[in-house]
Amino acid sequence: TIGDIGNAIERYISSQGFSVIRDLCGHGIGTRLHQDPQVLNYGKRHSGPKLKRGMVVCPEPMASLGDYRIVKGKDGFTYKTKDNSLAVHFEHTVALTEKGAEVLTTI
Repeated sequence: TIGDIGNAIERYISSQGFSVIRDLCGHGIGTRLHQDPQVLNYGKRHSGPKLKRGMVVCPEPMASLGDYRIVKGKDGFTYKTKDNSLAVHFEHTVALTEKGAEVLTTI
């Protein structure tokens, strides 16, 4: 489920001593760049929409060395952590195929 993805992101980030940024999330992708389902960076296992073959999702793990809370910049696009701590944001595009999950993007 989508909740399983969020739970895995949250558990890993927290286990490394970082804060999980909760106010932004990943998404589905298809006929539009950003579409449902939302892929949260936290979650409860076995909850939310079920993952189905043919879906393409973009998990976007975001972590902070300090506060998890964020504020939008004056440009209306960028964000920073409320306490100005360092933060990081990754994104991958993942297709769910008959063979399993296939990462379509690499960094």
